[in-house]
Amino acid sequence: MVKKENNILAFVILNETNCSGESQQVKKDSFFCQSNKCWKINTLFYLLITINLISCGVRKSIKHTPDVQQYALEIPKISNLNDSTFSFNENYLTKNKQQLWELYIKGSPLQLGYNNGALTQNLMQKQEEIFFSKVEGFVPSKFKQNLLRGLLKWYNRKMYLNVRNDFQAELYGLSQYSSDKYDFIAPKFRRAMYLHGAHDIGHAMQDLMVVGCTSLAVWNENTEDGDLLIGRNFDFYVGDDFAKNKLIEFVEPDEGIAYMSVSWPGMIGVVSGMNKEGLTVTINAGKSKIPLTAKTPISLVTREILQYAKNIDEAVAIARKRKVFVSESILVGSANDKKAIIIEVSPKNFGVYQVNNTSKVFCTNHFQSDAYQDDKRNQKHIVESHSEYRYEKLQELIQVNTKLNPEKLASILRDKSGLKNKSIGYGNEKAINQLLAHHAVIFSPEKKMVWVSSNPYQLGEFVCYDLNEIFSDERLKDGKFAKSELNIAKDPFVDSKEFQDYEKFKFLSSEVEKAIDGRILLTDNFLMNYQSLNKDFWWVYYQTGKYYYKVKEYSKAKSEFEKALTKEITTVPDKQSVEKYLHKTVKKLR
Repeated sequence: MVKKENNILAFVILNETNCSGESQQVKKDSFFCQSNKCWKINTLFYLLITINLISCGVRKSIKHTPDVQQYALEIPKISNLNDSTFSFNENYLTKNKQQLWELYIKGSPLQLGYNNGALTQNLMQKQEEIFFSKVEGFVPSKFKQNLLRGLLKWYNRKMYLNVRNDFQAELYGLSQYSSDKYDFIAPKFRRAMYLHGAHDIGHAMQDLMVVGCTSLAVWNENTEDGDLLIGRNFDFYVGDDFAKNKLIEFVEPDEGIAYMSVSWPGMIGVVSGMNKEGLTVTINAGKSKIPLTAKTPISLVTREILQYAKNIDEAVAIARKRKVFVSESILVGSANDKKAIIIEVSPKNFGVYQVNNTSKVFCTNHFQSDAYQDDKRNQKHIVESHSEYRYEKLQELIQVNTKLNPEKLASILRDKSGLKNKSIGYGNEKAINQLLAHHAVIFSPEKKMVWVSSNPYQLGEFVCYDLNEIFSDERLKDGKFAKSELNIAKDPFVDSKEFQDYEKFKFLSSEVEKAIDGRILLTDNFLMNYQSLNKDFWWVYYQTGKYYYKVKEYSKAKSEFEKALTKEITTVPDKQSVEKYLHKTVKKLR
C-alpha cells in the first residue's frame, strides 16, 4: 500500500523510510511512488534552509569529527576464505545456508568500527546504494536535492552533542568504508550519524501512526519451563533489496558487555538484541510530535543499554538520562530479574510499565504506563490506530497457546488472522504477522538462546544461536555460529497457493497504483483477478474503487467502496478515507 508516510523519504533524504502502522500493506515496487502532494511542503523547505544559513549550530555540527586519537588501531587486512566468508584476526563474517549474514567483531570502539566496516564493506555500500537510488528516483531535481541536504544539516545539527563519544568513534571507523559515491550528500562520518536517526525521523515526521511492530514477554506459569521468553516482529520495510542482507552481529567490546543484535549492514544501533547477561531490548515506535531537532537516536539508546546494563534498574537508568526526539517503547527483558518491563520514552516524558499480578507483558504501539494516562496524543492513537487491536489479538492467542515454548511463540509471531480467527486479508496491519517484517526474533534470556527468522519475512526457518558458546572459545574451535539442531522449521504457509497469490497481489498492486495515477488503463478482468488474489483484504476494493473513480465509472466505483466497508479496515483514518470517496462518488451519480 502506498500512502502519505512515503513523503518522509523526500523529507529526510538520507533516512530509510519506516513502515507505517497506519497503512503500509503493499509497498514492494510501489513503495516509493507518490502522488503530487509530495511537494506541498516546499514552503517549509525554504524556511528551514533559511534557518540553516543563519544557524551557528549547523556550522559547528558540519565541522565536527570525533576524537579518535586515544584509540590504538590496526587497519584490518581481510582474508577472503570464499565468496561468503571473510576474516581478520578473530573477527569474522559469513553467510549461513538460510542466507543470514553472521558477523563477529571485537575490540575498542574505533577498532570495532574498522573491523565492522572492513568485513561488511560490500554489503554496507549496497545498502547505501538502495537508499540513495530510491531518493534520486523519487527526487530527480538537483535543486530540490540541494534543499533537502540543507534541511538535513539543519535538522541533525545537535545530534553529535547527544551521541556518546565511544559510539561516535565506532561510527567514524565504520564510515571509512562507506562509498565515495555519496560524499556530495554529506561526508562519510556525518552520513553514518544521520542514518542512525532514520527510525526516529521517519515516524516522527510523518506524525501518523508508526511502525506497527508487535512484541511480547511471558514467564512463570505462561511458559513451558517457567523461564522468561520474549518474541518480537520488527515490521519494517524499505523494499525487497533492503531486506535481503540481514545481519546478525555478535559484538565483544573492550568495555561493557558482549551482545548480539539483528539489523542490517552499516548499523551499530540496536533494534532487537540480547547481551551476555541475558538482558534483551526491542523497540516499538509510539505516537510522536514532529521534533525541531534530532537528539539521541533511539537505536543508540538501546545499544547503550545492551552494552552497559545487567538488569532492569540499570537499563531504566540509562534510558532516563538520554534525550530522545521521538516517542518509543523499549521492551526490556532480564534474566537476572526473571521478568520484563516496558520503558516508554518521549522528548518530554518518561514512564515505566510493569505488571504485578501477572507474568506477561504485551507491547504494540501505544503507551501503557501511568506517565502517559492523560496524554491526549496517546489516547487518540489507541482509538484510531490498529495498536489496540493487535494487543487484543495477543491476549486471544495467549489464551489458546498456553505454556509457551519457542516453537509456540513462533506460531504467534506468524499469525495472520484477525480477532476470533477472522480472515482479514493477507498483509492487513491488524494481524500480528503483517507479511512485511524485516525480521522476527525469539529470546530465551535465562538460557542465553536466541532464534532469528530468515526470509521471507518471519516465515522462513528460525536459526538458533547460543550466546554461551558464541562468546567463548567454543565458537573459535569450530567456526560455527548457529546451533542448527534447535532451529524452528519454516512456516508451511510459504509453500501454499495463498502465499503465491499474496506475492502476485503485491506485484499487481504497483500496476493498480499506476492506473490510479493515470499512467495506464486496466480491464475489468485484471481488477477481478487482482481482488481474487486477496479477497478478504479491504484494500483491493478500495484501490479498485479509486481506479473506477479516476476513469469516471462511478457506479462501479460506488460498488467497490461499499465492498471495502464490509471488510476489516485497518485504521479509523483509512475507514474515513473510504467513506469520503464513497460520498464523493454518490454525489457524482446524482
